[in-house]
Amino acid sequence: MKRVNHSDIDKSQVALRFAQAGQSYVEHAVVQKQIAQHLFDLIQQYCPAHLNHVLEIGCGSGNLSHLLLHHLKVKHLVLNDLYAEIQQHFPPHSKIEYLIGDIERLEFPQHLDLITSSSALQWVQNLEGIFQKAFHSLKPDAYFCFSTFGQQNLQEIKALTGQGLDYFNIETIQNLLERNGFEILQISEQTAHLNFKYPKQVLQHLKATGVTATASNFRWTKQSLVDFYQAYQQFSYRDESGQAQFPLTYHPIYCIARRMP
Repeated sequence: MKRVNHSDIDKSQVALRFAQAGQSYVEHAVVQKQIAQHLFDLIQQYCPAHLNHVLEIGCGSGNLSHLLLHHLKVKHLVLNDLYAEIQQHFPPHSKIEYLIGDIERLEFPQHLDLITSSSALQWVQNLEGIFQKAFHSLKPDAYFCFSTFGQQNLQEIKALTGQGLDYFNIETIQNLLERNGFEILQISEQTAHLNFKYPKQVLQHLKATGVTATASNFRWTKQSLVDFYQAYQQFSYRDESGQAQFPLTYHPIYCIARRMP
């Protein structure tokens, strides 16, 4: 099953936006950090502590990678992302190997004990193709553990601009996994909201976390920004102190799957 956005994802734009946001991402990607921690807690719950060979897809600044390195006994960690600049987030480490490039075009390492990914698979155009490659790269009974995003993700932005990814729902993800040889051990979803004092801060947050890569053909003008700020008022509410809050919705989906023998 191939998924297409409003315009096909330009992977070079994705790489550029995330590379530009490399430093600010660490500070501003609050929700992504929480998601990585929750995914890691699930990995600890379901996977063995000793893992010889692990692949992480879309490691970014290393929210999940550092947890894997510091809290699990991982012998060999292969870190994938679109751009080589991610290496700045990791000290020289004998356990780490880099696999730089578009994961949809790269050969996966073989005989893996775990494939994992946090907040990255929503950028993949052919998710089922990734699931098939994962199946063939994992050992029998090995694990595929990831988080991605569901259909309510950044719903305010999509409602006002028409820009954004077309996300799969949890049932579709489960069906794709099961038909490609995986047993679902745990699958769940959450919604989380970040609140801002002004709509302008919402856009600043998205830029700082690289998410504007979805909008390669979208250009803000002075008038469209004014219109956006005014239209965003519809999502606002007053907190207990009477202060206006402007929420932004995140919709993480977590999955712990095991490759069938």
